[in-house]
This record gives sequence, C-alpha cells and structure tokens, in this order.
Amino acid sequence: MRVTKLTIAALAVVAGLSLTACQNEDVAAGPEPAASAPTANGDDTEQGEGQNQDQDQDQEGTDAGTGSNEDGKAADCRTDELEVTASDVTIEGDTVGTVAVEFANGGGRDCTLTGYAGVDLKTNAGTLSAERTGEEAPSVVLKDGKSVWFAVTYPVNDSGGSGVRVTGLVVTPPNETKSVTLDWPGGSSLPVTDGSGTPVKVGPIGSAGQGD
Repeated sequence: MRVTKLTIAALAVVAGLSLTACQNEDVAAGPEPAASAPTANGDDTEQGEGQNQDQDQDQEGTDAGTGSNEDGKAADCRTDELEVTASDVTIEGDTVGTVAVEFANGGGRDCTLTGYAGVDLKTNAGTLSAERTGEEAPSVVLKDGKSVWFAVTYPVNDSGGSGVRVTGLVVTPPNETKSVTLDWPGGSSLPVTDGSGTPVKVGPIGSAGQGD
C-alpha cells in the first residue's frame, strides 16, 4: 500500500509540472497578432486617388467654364455683349466715303470675332446689303473692355442730284443673328447706280482703326 501511494503521488507531481510548463509556454508565446487587411488599405488608397482625380476634374471644369469653347479658345462674341457705334471718318475730297463701325466688348469676358459683320443700309428705295471686300479675315480675340473697328465704304454722291437717301445702318456681328440698328453717320445719300451691283462695301473685323 505504501508503494502504491508513493507511485500515485509521484504521478500527480509529474502531471502538475507538465501542466505548469504548458501554461508558461502559452504565456510566453502571447496572443497571435491580428491578420493584416491589405485589401482594405488598397481600397482606401484607390478611393483617395479617385477623390483627387475628381477634384482635378472639378478644377478643370471651372477653368473651361470662363467663356471658352471646347478648344480652350475664347467663345464668339454675342450681340448683347457688344456696344456698337458708327462714325464717319471720310477724308475731305475723297470720292469714296468711309464709316468706321466699333465693337466695344462690355460682356465681362474675352470673346472672339471672326470674319465679316453683316451690314445693311436702310434707304428710301429699300434695304441695301453691303458686299464683302474679299480681304483676309483673321479671328480677333477682343479683350473685355477693349474695342475693334471695321470699315464700311460707299461712293460719295457728288452728282448734284438727290440720289438714294440713307436712313439707317443695320449691323450684325459675325456668327450672330441678332442685329443692331444705328443712325447712318455718313453722307445723306448715295449716287444712283446702273443696278450692276451694290456700291457699298464692308471690310473684315479689324480693317479700320480708331480715327481712320
């Protein structure tokens, strides 16, 4: 009996030591670190890049929305943005009269005028449309607050007769359909022609300067 009791006690001691050793190993090892989540971090990075791209696009949209067309150039001038005036700049003694028409940009933005304006003279014999001179007509970027001129030429009536009486000037900016009607500042009448063509000519934008 004594031998048996000693054997059981020895086994109990060995079991206790083994259990203590296992517990010490578990404490030393500590808890396993949490698994990293590279996919979540990647999504955050992609979202951040997407937000930066959206901000860049918004900024580009703001720049493009300042009166520019799809090519980044200043858009066409609209009639309502322009102050249109006309003055007689004929030099005394010339057989051809000249009226300078001014476009002053008051639209608050730069805009573009290309080619020829439409010009019609109101007369007691009906409407007389001016013909283009055929000169080269480059595009002109008209800065806000600035002006540009073009010339309207007509034959001076020195025949001594009453001729064709001019009552008004109708101007339509290039690439526009809305017109402006002005008083005619030139000679009060045009000589009667043989009907072979209009005697009134219009030059391209920029074909006259201030005081010309």
